[in-house]
Amino acid sequence: MGLNQDKVFWNASIEEIKKGYYFKGDSYTCLICGEEFVKGIIYKKGDTFYEAEKYAKIHVLEEHGTIFEYLLNMNKSFTGISDIQKTMLLSFGEGLKDKEIAKEMSLSPSTIRNHRFKLKEKEKQAKIFLAIMALLDESKGNKEEEEEELVSIHKTATMVDERYSITEKEKENTIKNYFDHSGKLKDMPSKEKKKIIVLGYITNNFNKGKTYTEKEINRILGRIYEDYAILRRYLIEYGFMDRTKDCLSYWVKE
Repeated sequence: MGLNQDKVFWNASIEEIKKGYYFKGDSYTCLICGEEFVKGIIYKKGDTFYEAEKYAKIHVLEEHGTIFEYLLNMNKSFTGISDIQKTMLLSFGEGLKDKEIAKEMSLSPSTIRNHRFKLKEKEKQAKIFLAIMALLDESKGNKEEEEEELVSIHKTATMVDERYSITEKEKENTIKNYFDHSGKLKDMPSKEKKKIIVLGYITNNFNKGKTYTEKEINRILGRIYEDYAILRRYLIEYGFMDRTKDCLSYWVKE
């Protein structure tokens, strides 16, 4: 891809996130996987031809589902949405009435209305918070001294806390200290921050959108570190990769 896709995602505008893609230069790029569609090129699907932006929309829907559901399925640390709120939002998205949702969830209509009210209040809070942060960014732009840039958290992280408070400089130094010139891992760090950096760097050895067998995973990881099994376990545990229940197929999470 050439770009840090997680960083691109977190820096996208609300409108871009709603669409699932952004336009820069001469390309429409998927915010989730980074696939690009060049303006001016006609793309064919079946017997139909599409211009680039239309094809980007089709790609997002077919490869990643609706953006509404994709965002709802992100880690609760990112969305701030509880499981019951997620279920209700999905029901609201389907156009169900309060009485229908209440019946489906075995709750009273008044309970559904209360949750709807709380979601509206959360929306108001989010607007105010975004305005505050935008004003803060504007005020910082007038100052000469710049803060150290933080590394973007991968969208599929299974936990989000102070362990992800990592600067670009810390990332650079950790990679330099823990990997040799050939890309082999010298040792597995014990500190969580460094472990996250190491695992993220290792993920670059795999192609997003590709499914790997366990044998392929072991072979690739074995070239990086002798104890490939622990690398494989950590990549799953920290949300960088996923696998089927029978452990026959693995892939990088997007």
